[in-house]
Amino acid sequence: MGRPRVTGSQLALLGREPSFRRLVIATLGSGAGTWLALVALQIDVFHRTHSPGWMSALLLADLVPAFAIGLLVGPLIDRLSRRALMIASDLVRVGVFCLLPFAQNATQIVILAGVAGVATGFFRPAVYAGLPNLVDDRDLPSANSLLQTVDNLTWAVGSLVGGALVAAHGPNLAYWVNAGTFLLSAALIAGIPQRLLQQTAAASRGHWQDVKDGFSVAVHSRAVFTVLVAWNVAMFTLAAVNVSEPFLAIDSFNAGSFGLGLMMGCSGLGLAVGAYLAGTWVEKRGLAKVYGVSLGLIALGIGAAGAAPNVWVAAACVTVSGVGNGAAVVCNALLVQRGAPDQMRGRVFAVLMGSNVAVLTLGMLVGGNVTEMTGPRWVFTAAAIGAAAAAIVGYVLARGAGRIEEPAPDAEPEPERIAVSAHIAD
Repeated sequence: MGRPRVTGSQLALLGREPSFRRLVIATLGSGAGTWLALVALQIDVFHRTHSPGWMSALLLADLVPAFAIGLLVGPLIDRLSRRALMIASDLVRVGVFCLLPFAQNATQIVILAGVAGVATGFFRPAVYAGLPNLVDDRDLPSANSLLQTVDNLTWAVGSLVGGALVAAHGPNLAYWVNAGTFLLSAALIAGIPQRLLQQTAAASRGHWQDVKDGFSVAVHSRAVFTVLVAWNVAMFTLAAVNVSEPFLAIDSFNAGSFGLGLMMGCSGLGLAVGAYLAGTWVEKRGLAKVYGVSLGLIALGIGAAGAAPNVWVAAACVTVSGVGNGAAVVCNALLVQRGAPDQMRGRVFAVLMGSNVAVLTLGMLVGGNVTEMTGPRWVFTAAAIGAAAAAIVGYVLARGAGRIEEPAPDAEPEPERIAVSAHIAD
């Protein structure tokens, strides 16, 4: 990849790395379109069915494929061309959103959303697995930071535009717009040389052995294991908080829909700010410290929001929590990118994203039941304790997480040996 350079600003990185710039623009376009279309999908299903059950089915259609891919077919992300896989994923989603305007009922909408979820389940791990090959290692914190910032901004912008667009013109226009964003994304990614996304396609030792190798890296690489443990604990607490948040805003604070929107908006703002600042923080303070502090900010913000006297104070508190969340996600990507070899990185990301979906689902179920039994403030308090535990574990484990030694590009991969090769480094 060449000799590392001194890291400049994130915007300067866009200027000097054209392939990374293509990836960021592709993420900006397709991400905004995705959130725009998600709003349209939810409104479309609501008006067709007026059923919470169908709404849950729609959301599960988006989540379940990531879990299945991480559990069953993650090695394909390493065995196949990552660029070709990303382009194919975009084109599949183009087809899905071109078909959605012609869907006759909610069943067809959910099935098509599930197909799009499968494509996304392949696309996202391929992006983050290939990112370390696009930029020098010294630039990797800034690259992850910028990519996550763009992703978070698309959540806010796409959701707002989607709501306005559907209100004015109905869901079909949103579907067509999203199809166009995926077509743009595919064209941009096609301009990135394959060698800059993947050193070489991984050799297979048999599909199920390849799956096992991915889980082996997750357990034996100190950096990856840090994310597997600490972030899943944090994810469980955040899922419970997300379920409980409407009850805190509407019932406890008597703030109505405005209060809920205020808290959600402040959380999104915090996510974007935390992701943007994380790259600089890691360069100055080190990955372990930033990871521990980021998870600690989640705990602090959640705990303070649960004890807040009104929605305005709570909104400020969830902004703090959002900053920690945004920075922690950047640290997660860095830990995996530096803790897994290129030939296994895709399946490792798929395993972690699949585990996140499982924990997210469990956290929502538990959060809903506990909220009903004890009220939202107790859920926020318990979640803060859980996030604080994640912060301690994350800091301790991340301190011993070193960068793996990549095998030579022309060397025959030896997954079992590589899986335990993460060495302890300062």
